[in-house]
Amino acid sequence: MIAGRLLPAAFLESDLADKPWSGVFDEATDRRVEKFTESVSFDRRLYAHDIRGSIAHANMLSKVGILSDAERHQIVTGLEQIADEILSGKFEFREELEDVHMNIERSLIDRIGDVGRKLHTGRSRNDQIATDIRLWVRDEIDKLSAAIERVQRAWIGRCEHDSGVILPAYTHLQ
Repeated sequence: MIAGRLLPAAFLESDLADKPWSGVFDEATDRRVEKFTESVSFDRRLYAHDIRGSIAHANMLSKVGILSDAERHQIVTGLEQIADEILSGKFEFREELEDVHMNIERSLIDRIGDVGRKLHTGRSRNDQIATDIRLWVRDEIDKLSAAIERVQRAWIGRCEHDSGVILPAYTHLQ
């Protein structure tokens, strides 16, 4: 409902049961709002980092006794399957689930049932994105460092190759 009017059914296509706030509202989210608030179109690139962080979180939950080892194993196996599907292009990201976290979490719950819901214990979506971004930045720094090293090696190789080249009017660095 917007400004007291009911919207046409075409705008209310999403399933309320898939939303983390599904018990709060009586009506489905307006499709225009979903389009405005979704981030999965660009944060899907964080899937490997999200899954890596989720596996670490599941291991911690097991270590402190919140998850049994069998539950931890189910969660880790489910997350690894999801990662394989994403990597192979078989995973379907759903815009109405908003972000990479909810897409992975929903898929995990669909695969292993309520045990998948336990993964969210002790962390928020804000915790997840902060962790994902830190892991992504760390990986990108490693890639940049490797690229810088390749450029440096290319310069050194070029210097050795061109050591005898005379540059007329070159007076700097003398």
